[in-house]
Amino acid sequence: MNLNSARLAWHDALYTPWDSQGAYIEQLGMLGCTVQVTEKSVNSRHAMHQSISARIQHAIATLPKHLQSFGNYMYSPVATVDDKEEAEEATFMAAYRAGPRMYAKKFEKAELVARGVLYRYRRIHQGGQSEGFDPCPSPEAFRSWLLSVIGLELDSRNWEREWEEFVQACFDACNDLDKAALVPVSLAIKEMKIAA
Repeated sequence: MNLNSARLAWHDALYTPWDSQGAYIEQLGMLGCTVQVTEKSVNSRHAMHQSISARIQHAIATLPKHLQSFGNYMYSPVATVDDKEEAEEATFMAAYRAGPRMYAKKFEKAELVARGVLYRYRRIHQGGQSEGFDPCPSPEAFRSWLLSVIGLELDSRNWEREWEEFVQACFDACNDLDKAALVPVSLAIKEMKIAA
């Protein structure tokens, strides 16, 4: 397991690697799909991976549920729909508390906007080193994505006054949640590197 970043370590700690490429190809040819099984050959590489994974998984387990879900949605190869929904809720609530006041009419739309910002944030930070790209770099692209994917139509007039501050509050919330979720993983990595 590579311990260069907390994001990558989160992913790798929850990833179960294949024993060999040949077993993968054989299964693909026989079944037409792949099925992950728990039977593995135990060797030093697997033992080392499991040992390091256990330390990272323990660090993840120390987090409150909403931060575990946020981190799992962002980096886990086995993230669930529940992780996604809890991450969306955490993002919206953090942005709502920190962002501008809004009327009840705008509240429902704001939940969907927060979901869209979380999608963008995840795409930017996938891969562990924040090397992704923003799929909606302009307000026009973001409004178009919200309409085509979520079904939310936002008026292009007065975008700065109506939504720009809240979108930024959502990005800030994502960043804060991300940092908080990665702290114990970073500490575990640091401890392992010191001990080595």
